[in-house]
Formats: sequence, C-alpha cells, structure tokens
Amino acid sequence: MAVAQELKDIMADNLKRHLKKKGITQTDLARDLNIPEMTVSNWIRAVTYPRPDKIQMLADYFHCKRSDLTEKKIEPENIYPVSKEVSYVPILGEIACGEPILVEENFSGYRMEPTENLPSGELYFLEAKGNSMEPTIPDGAMVLIRKQPDVESNEIAAVLVNGDTEATLKRVRKQNDVILLMPDNPEYDPIIVNEKNPARIIGKAVRFTRDL
Repeated sequence: MAVAQELKDIMADNLKRHLKKKGITQTDLARDLNIPEMTVSNWIRAVTYPRPDKIQMLADYFHCKRSDLTEKKIEPENIYPVSKEVSYVPILGEIACGEPILVEENFSGYRMEPTENLPSGELYFLEAKGNSMEPTIPDGAMVLIRKQPDVESNEIAAVLVNGDTEATLKRVRKQNDVILLMPDNPEYDPIIVNEKNPARIIGKAVRFTRDL
C-alpha cells in the first residue's frame, strides 16, 4: 500500500529536526544504524517512507517516541521567541484603582522585559490595587508607567492627589478648564480636580501585564 506524500513530508521534516537537534548528518545516521546512506537520503528527501521496524529503530536512536517522527509537530500559537536583549524595569510600590492609597515608592525589585518591546523614556512598574479601572486594568496587574508630567485627554495616568501624599490610577478627562479623574468601572465616582482638590500627573500608563 502506497504511503501518502503528506506522511513522507512529515517524516522528512521530523528527521531533519532530530538530526539538527542531535548535531549529526544523514551520513552519521546511516553509519550508526548500519543503513545505506541512499535509504536515509530518500527518507529525508521525502521520496520513501521507513518500514515500521525502521521507524522504531530511529525512535530508539533519537530517544524519542515513534509519534515524534510520524506526526506533524505543531508549535503552540502563544509561544514566541524571547528577545536576546532584555531590560530590568524597576518595580515601585503600589497604586490604587479605587480609593487613593498612600504613596509607597519603596523599591521592591525588577521585572525583566524584552528591550525591543519597551517604549522610550524613564519607565517603572506599579502594582494596581482595587477594581475601579476594571475591566481595562484588573486588580493585581503590573502597570508599566512612563514618567511624564501630562497626558492627552482620555489617557490613563498615575496621579498624585491629596497634597501628593496618595496615588491613584485613573483615566484623565479634560473638559474645557475642568479635569476629571475617571474610573472605567461605573460603580465608582469620578474625582474632580480643582484648587481645593489638586492633582499631579506623574506618568502615563503604557500597558499592564498579569502573571498567571
């Protein structure tokens, strides 16, 4: 019974992968298994397909399962190569997503991030506490902040309130001369910024990450 070309192609790809992983050539394989090199070459060029006993011999040689040779290898879609260049971004305290909390700029470590994925500027992470910015930013998320004194209207910012003694994470909405610190969760009320209730933007929320 003829073997479908698709199965020959799968076997050929898997053999090439295992040869590369083991760091050997098809000549080495043929010699080690005492198989004619032309036979091995035909397998690797997807011209012929190994007999069941030869597949088991190959599996034993590569210390793998038969299915590793006969089935198509599917790479998970959510796995990406990691950049070789990384940056260590400092983690500074916590920031409230709800009622403002006291500023805690105590250094608590670093997060390693691929350099190519980071924006320019002075960056740091703050851990979000509370749910006033859900569903946009969940409780417990690590929010990447770029230090800057202002943001565009409707952008999310880290903001100091109550005389620079407390910090909160809110969407900044500018309406004429009025500035509102808006929660994304409708269960929370906005904070109106005025002379009696001043606020100071300390950075723009760029993105967040959340470890599983």
